[in-house]
Amino acid sequence: MSAEERAHIVALDKRRVWHPYTPMSQYRDETDPLVVVRADGARLHDADGRVYLDANASWWVAALGHGHSRLVAALKRQADVLCHTALAGITHAPAAELAEALACVAPAGLAHVFFSDDGSTAVEVAMKLALQYWAQNGRPARKRFLALEGAFHGETLGVTALGGVEVFRRPFAGVLLDCIHVPAPGDASAYEQAFGALERAVREGADDIAAVVLEPVVQGAAGMRIYDAAYLRDARALCDAHDVFLVCDEVFTGYGRTGPMWASQHAGIAPDLLCTAKGFCGGMLPMAATLATPRIFDGFLGDPDRAFYYGHSFCGNPLGAAVAREVLRVFDDEKVLEQVARKAPRIARAFAGMAALPGVARTRSLGMIGALDLAGPEGYLAGAGQRVAAEARRRGAYLRPLGNVVYVSPPLTISEPDLDELLGIVQESVRAAAQ
Repeated sequence: MSAEERAHIVALDKRRVWHPYTPMSQYRDETDPLVVVRADGARLHDADGRVYLDANASWWVAALGHGHSRLVAALKRQADVLCHTALAGITHAPAAELAEALACVAPAGLAHVFFSDDGSTAVEVAMKLALQYWAQNGRPARKRFLALEGAFHGETLGVTALGGVEVFRRPFAGVLLDCIHVPAPGDASAYEQAFGALERAVREGADDIAAVVLEPVVQGAAGMRIYDAAYLRDARALCDAHDVFLVCDEVFTGYGRTGPMWASQHAGIAPDLLCTAKGFCGGMLPMAATLATPRIFDGFLGDPDRAFYYGHSFCGNPLGAAVAREVLRVFDDEKVLEQVARKAPRIARAFAGMAALPGVARTRSLGMIGALDLAGPEGYLAGAGQRVAAEARRRGAYLRPLGNVVYVSPPLTISEPDLDELLGIVQESVRAAAQ
């Protein structure tokens, strides 16, 4: 792409495109954006001919890297025969086969699959299922939810109620569903107090709580906060004791990101509802799913007015379903979880070493996630991370910090040399930003 063509694209973009999670005044006046023209594996190629390691798998979706040949082939094969049909009173092989494959790899007891289009809608489905189940199965007062402080479960209006990141929630506070937020478990020293708050909230509110909704083991958008799996295990037991549904939002944590296929496996538990997206479709197409137990599914059987009247035009679309089914085959054939087990120690060692760098307050890692907190102001709008991101861009890596939190969550299939290069760039960039 010539310089003139690039300038034209940027001009059109700044005139017309409203970017997500972006202060647009600053973007239009100050930002010289990457103009990505293609991507392969763990790398993004821009219009200037530069190449960048994609440190966050393009918002955590490209679990198998960009342009995986088998996913591209599956998409092309499906496009040749059936691009789309509705799923209401109709079925097709990709949706049916994907649902079967998902149920086989899911935590025990999750036997039914409802398709949607992204992580937000997957969690919204779970919320609506919980509300309607209790309304028509003897507990209509159960209309509240419980989530963690710092939680992030998506951006549709329903799930915004669950969010504990204040900058995302504040503009809509007056119109949200009722949600109780309890302290996140954090490090081991805070566990007893945090679980005590959860226990009291569930015990005292059991008559009106529809579900407890958790990001299992890692709170992603809150700053890659990692907590002990014991909290999740105890939450499962607590929900069982009070017959409250447990929802695991595995949109980020599922599909091997934390090590096992599902982060809830760290605790050896199965939720009543599980939400998946992002890596679910390999970053190829918008596609998501909510998995439910037979108990919940059976609660919608009977008279027509008990049905789940919810969906959207592209629910279970054949293109997305075909690609998502191929993702699971690739996980098996390429032994992706075994790759994660080999690479995770590299991330752990690198971030443990970065704890000694100037300006670093703390570090942590789990599976294919490594994160560090920079000293100084905290929160999503803190600017320290952007200085590190600018240094990384100069060195050939694309980072997207969460305020003062610098992290990596690269494609699970990133080569070990590329991973080492990425980790080296992060270390050099943190050091340079502190000078």
